[in-house]
Parts: sequence; structure tokens; C-alpha cells
Amino acid sequence: MRPIKRVEIITDSIEMTQVIRVLEQQGISGYTLIRDVIGRGERGMRLGDEPSGVFQNSYLLTTCDPEQVEALVAAVRPILQRRGGVCLVTDSWWVRH
Repeated sequence: MRPIKRVEIITDSIEMTQVIRVLEQQGISGYTLIRDVIGRGERGMRLGDEPSGVFQNSYLLTTCDPEQVEALVAAVRPILQRRGGVCLVTDSWWVRH
């Protein structure tokens, strides 16, 4: 096992293309994306069933080396400030198989 940082980002679905671009610019190529997540936050309830898709959120999970996390968070922060959302960073362990 080796220590890594687990990064979870929830924001407007239309912003996820930009978030993924940020990951690639930071040298992070792997992620899991879940579309149409439902929840309640600072912008109120997001139901995920609006026909236009404008108010839908997505959830992105990725990992990075501890040395990469500050630059990644700094690059994602402007997207979250503009559109709202959440970025969570936690310590984790990569189980090699």
C-alpha cells in the first residue's frame, strides 16, 4: 500500500468538462464520474431530473499523490467559486493488486 489523497468534487454537470481538463493539466488521468447526483447544499435542493440538465450536478472521484493536491485544489477552486460545489480531500491508501 502507499499513501495517496482522495479527491471528491461535486459541481454543476456543465462544469465537469472543465474539471476534467484541470485534472489532465495536473497530470491526473484517472477518475470516476457519476452524473445526475441528488442532494442539498448552499444552492438549495438539486433533484437531477430537470429536462434541460442546467441544474444537474455530477460527482467526480479521483486520487493523486500528496505532492499534487495543493496545485489541484488551487486549479479547481475558481470553478467552484464561479458555479458552487464541493471539493473534499482526504488521506487514503492505494492498495496495489
